[in-house]
Amino acid sequence: MRATRPERGPSTRLGTGLYLITPDAREPARLLERVAPLLPFAACLQLRCKSMDADALREAASLLRAACRGAGVPFIVNDDARLARESGADGVHLGEHDGGIAQARALLGAGAIVGVSCYDDLERARAAKAAGADYIAFGAFFPSPTKPGARRARIGLLRDSAGLGLPRVAIGGITPDNAPALVEAGADLVAAIGGVFDAPDPIAAARAYLSCFGTDGNA
Repeated sequence: MRATRPERGPSTRLGTGLYLITPDAREPARLLERVAPLLPFAACLQLRCKSMDADALREAASLLRAACRGAGVPFIVNDDARLARESGADGVHLGEHDGGIAQARALLGAGAIVGVSCYDDLERARAAKAAGADYIAFGAFFPSPTKPGARRARIGLLRDSAGLGLPRVAIGGITPDNAPALVEAGADLVAAIGGVFDAPDPIAAARAYLSCFGTDGNA
């Protein structure tokens, strides 16, 4: 008998499904070329490009923000609330060294989406809720080529955090094969980079992630 699925977090502009994160790139136009066809399958897009210089990153943020607006997909900037403000992004995702939620709100306004990485730490998730986070992210759940040294999270964190009433993002080494266990445990969104962009057919890969939520996208 199938187990009863834990309650999801409340609905937000992110919805549920694929939390798409950009692959690393150096050329903004090329990044847009790779990302744009996948936007119809994304609940949101996060800009995360560690190899771009500051000027290229600003250009990429501007291009992707426009594309996301056209597709009706929330656009989130990783780490940098100032860049999120400059580019007109819908929000920012904060790690443990990226400043606090209050500072991000002061820059972006009360209506911005502010997400927080909680890694393997339920207490950090509770603190994020108290500080006004819009969603929380746990992981890495599986070995990740993006962050090979990332601390590992247990799947039970998704169940244990259900009572916080925030949408939960699962991140780290997630594939269409291992995502169903995370969705069953309570993940509202699953994050992917290489699982989509390194696939032979990125659109088919995106659809495979969405099938874990009982849909295959809007395109």
